[in-house]
Amino acid sequence: MGVLFAFHGAAQLFGIFGGAPGGGSVPVGVWPYWYGAVIQLVCGLLVAGGLFTRTAALIASGSMAYAYFVVHQPTALLPLQNDGEPSAMYCWSFLLLVFTGPGALALDKLLATRRQSAPTAEVVAAM
Repeated sequence: MGVLFAFHGAAQLFGIFGGAPGGGSVPVGVWPYWYGAVIQLVCGLLVAGGLFTRTAALIASGSMAYAYFVVHQPTALLPLQNDGEPSAMYCWSFLLLVFTGPGALALDKLLATRRQSAPTAEVVAAM
């Protein structure tokens, strides 16, 4: 999910993978599209790697909720009618990750394990 989300951001920022809707890339600083693309790229990579997963997923979920209600919902009420299905699915999927957290292979887990096994300052001073 994180990789696909990052691909959306990369497509809009760099014009790769088919580019932004309508082709090309989003000009720097255009609200809300450029900022949303940066969030997609950064949070997608963080979630894919399992680093700061809950925080990145919360930000990603909020950005997709904003995308749905501001960009898609004024056109029609339901996601099927307003082409907001990807926004709604990403929003709920990332919100689920906020509560479930990263998986067993996440970098967060690896870093936490290393912190627990590292000697504390008191142990090092006693040696």
